[in-house]
Amino acid sequence: MFGRAPRRSDNTKYYEVLAVSKGASQDELKKAYKKAAIKNHPDKGGDPEKVVSQNCFILAAQGISDAYSALNHIQVVLGSQILEALTTATGRLTGQGMGALESVYQLLVLSLRILKVKFKELSQAYEVLSDPDKREIYDQYGEDALKEGMGPGGGGGGHNPFDIFESFFGGGGFGGGSSSRGRRQKQGEDVAHPLKVSLEDLYNGTSKKLSLSRNILCAKCKGKGSKSGAFGKCRGCQGTGMKVSIRQIGLGMMQQMQHVCPECRGSGELISEKDKCPHCRGNKFFEGQADEAPDTITGDVVFVLQLKKHSKFERKMDDLFVEHSLSLTEALCGYQFALTHLDGRQLLIKSNPCEIVKPGQYKAINDEGMPHHHRPFMRGKLYIHFNVVFPDSGTLSPEQCRTLETILPPRQSKNLSEMEIDNCEETIMHDVNMEEEKRRKQQQRHQQEAYDEDEEEESSMPRVQCAQQ
Repeated sequence: MFGRAPRRSDNTKYYEVLAVSKGASQDELKKAYKKAAIKNHPDKGGDPEKVVSQNCFILAAQGISDAYSALNHIQVVLGSQILEALTTATGRLTGQGMGALESVYQLLVLSLRILKVKFKELSQAYEVLSDPDKREIYDQYGEDALKEGMGPGGGGGGHNPFDIFESFFGGGGFGGGSSSRGRRQKQGEDVAHPLKVSLEDLYNGTSKKLSLSRNILCAKCKGKGSKSGAFGKCRGCQGTGMKVSIRQIGLGMMQQMQHVCPECRGSGELISEKDKCPHCRGNKFFEGQADEAPDTITGDVVFVLQLKKHSKFERKMDDLFVEHSLSLTEALCGYQFALTHLDGRQLLIKSNPCEIVKPGQYKAINDEGMPHHHRPFMRGKLYIHFNVVFPDSGTLSPEQCRTLETILPPRQSKNLSEMEIDNCEETIMHDVNMEEEKRRKQQQRHQQEAYDEDEEEESSMPRVQCAQQ
């Protein structure tokens, strides 16, 4: 089903609004728009005083002496040029004894609306003619074709007309204030970079030098790639950035392949050689924080700190943990040793008199942990986890054992009588390595599972019966 061709409509209006010929270049369009925008913008130009002056003497009223006291209230809705016109007009009315402030105000509001409509029409004309695709449709079919949605983005009715003005002159919108309706820039992607650091680096602080590459916008063309700021659609790929090729790979078999367009290098845009920016040669970027892009707020360079494992200390939030082994004598009779901290300081660690340390016990030292976030003068705790190393079997002689027994607390379990011993069954214990035991049992379990699978496969096979004679 074929769609009908759009009917042709007026295709000269936009050129007349900008006061340029149909063959005007992008530079001519830009100059014409800037000149007309300054003249017609409600806050930057225009001649509203002329409108007031022509009508001020036909307004009849009294009480105009209070006109100046009301100017501050009107300034909220009127631009600076309109306000100056009102001041001049009311001064003339005061001298003539004619006119009312309310009538002058209504007239100025009307003139302001006229300026805004004219400025919107001017911005719409420039938006269409500065876009090569929209201009081509407008020249061929007129304004109605754009309104029907043939061109990208339609006829520009959905855009804020003050955005284009701000792109030329900067600053705020109508009324002298900053425009909250202005075009919102995109946020560029952040670049994450891993950075390995030691626990000493985090505790003491450090400086690192890194070499990073990024794309930065060409300062001459502001990332447009062309001197005029315009670009055309690549005819090789029709603006898609990709080309499709078909080749035969066999009898009756075809293969479709997609590849990057070599003419525009995948951008879908093409800039003529004459219009290319001489600084970046149309590339828009220079290889070089995160990448820059046109109309985009540059993202951040985010360094992801990766903590390397420490041989002695372990960090948990703002606290530090360290393991220390004590001999049985130290655990029972007291200990004293020096601990080298992350900043090189020697901490004296010693027990209290007659203090006994149990296996697996923790001790804490305040303010010797990691610095708090945003509060570097406050620190966490340093925890010491004690392991008690017992002497090996056979180290103590029977006599030493009897001597120890006289010193240590009495046994908790009572001695069994000979009759009770005779009623018990003797057992033999041996040393065991639990890690090896776990590995051995796991290996046995895997072998049993493999054996069970083989049995299931054999039972599922059909059995062949012997033939009877």
